[in-house]
Amino acid sequence: MPVGLVALALGAFGIGLTEFGIVGLLPQIAGEFTITEQVAGYLVSGYAISVAVGAILLTAVMIRMERRLTLLLLSGLFIIGNLISALANNYEMLLFGRIVAALCHGAFFSIGAVVASDMVAADKKGAAISLMFAGLTVSNIVGVPLGTFVGLELGWRTTFWALAVIGLVTMTGIRTLIPLMLAHKDTKLGREFAVFTRPQVWLSALLSVLSFGGVIGGFTYIAFTLTQVSGFTARMVPWLLVLFGTGTFIGNIYGGKAADKSLNKSLAVTLLLLTLVMATFALCAQNQIMTVILLLLMGIVGLATAPGLQLRMMKYASDAPTIASGTNIAAFNIGNALGAWLGGMALEEGYGFVSPLWVGAVLSLTALIVVVLGSFNDGLKTSRV
Repeated sequence: MPVGLVALALGAFGIGLTEFGIVGLLPQIAGEFTITEQVAGYLVSGYAISVAVGAILLTAVMIRMERRLTLLLLSGLFIIGNLISALANNYEMLLFGRIVAALCHGAFFSIGAVVASDMVAADKKGAAISLMFAGLTVSNIVGVPLGTFVGLELGWRTTFWALAVIGLVTMTGIRTLIPLMLAHKDTKLGREFAVFTRPQVWLSALLSVLSFGGVIGGFTYIAFTLTQVSGFTARMVPWLLVLFGTGTFIGNIYGGKAADKSLNKSLAVTLLLLTLVMATFALCAQNQIMTVILLLLMGIVGLATAPGLQLRMMKYASDAPTIASGTNIAAFNIGNALGAWLGGMALEEGYGFVSPLWVGAVLSLTALIVVVLGSFNDGLKTSRV
C-alpha cells in the first residue's frame, strides 16, 4: 500500500478525535464556563451541523480542484479551528472554533476516499479506503479516551493543542507523501447532484440521520450518566470510553460482513439490537457491572450500522460517489446533532441523566421502522420491473 495512505489515516484519526474527544470533557468545560449540560452538548451538536454543511458545500466547491491542494486546504482549516478552541476564553469562542474545525470533516473524508482509491490498483481500492477510515476507528478506541485523560489531567485546552499538532503533521504528510492528483475529467457537478432526485437516496440519508442520532443521543452525555448515575469517578471515564471505542471497532468489522451478506436484514437486526441495548442501559445504569457490559454493546451495535448505511447509499448513488459519500457523512452528522439536541432537551426538562439513552432508543426504533418500510417499498418496485 502507498505510504501516502498513512497521512490520510492520520487525518482521519485527528478528525475523529476532534468530533468525539470532547465528550468526556463536557463536565469540565460546563464547570469552567458555568453553563448547563444542555448548552455544553451544543459543542457536539454544533460541530455535527457544521460537518453536515461542509460535507456538501465544500465538497461541491472543491470537487474539480487538484486533490492534494484540496486536502492541504482542509487540513489548514482543521488546524485553525482547533487553535481557536485551544485559545477560547469563553464558551462562544470555543463553539466557533468547533464549527470552523468541523467544516473540513465531511469534505476530507469524501475527497480523501477518492484519493485513496486512485492511489492503488483496482483490486485494492476497498482496502485502501478501509485503511484511511481505520484512523477514525482507532480514534474511537485510543484517541477519545486518551484525549479525555489528557484533558482531565492537564486541562481540556491541552487536547485541542494536541489536535492542532496532529493537523500540522497530517498536512506535512499530505504535502510530502501524496502526489499531485487532478480531479477526474468526467466529474460534473450537475450529474453528481442529480442523485437527489432519487427517493431511495433520501431514504438512505434519513436512515443515517436516525441511526446515528440514536447512538449519539445517548453517547454525547455519557460522562454525566457514568458519574451521576452509575457512580464512577471522573478519572474512570477515559477507561470506560475505551470499552465503547473497542465496541465500535468490533461493530464496524462485523457490520460490514453482515451488510455484504444481506444489507436490509442486517440493518434491521442491528437497529433492533441497538434499541434494546439503549433501553436496557437506561434501566440498568445504576448497576456498574451492567453499565460496563452495555457500554461495550452500545459501541458494537451502534457502529455496526455504519458500513450498511454507507453501502445502501452507494447502492442508489453509485454513479456519483463523491457527492454520495459527502451526503452520507452529512446525514451521519445531522443525526449526531439531532441526537445531542434531543438528549440535551431531555436533560433540560429534568428527566434525568439516563433520559438521553431513552432518546437514543426511540430514534433507533424509528430507524428500524423506516428500514423495514423502505425495504418493503423497494421490493415492490423491483418485483414490478
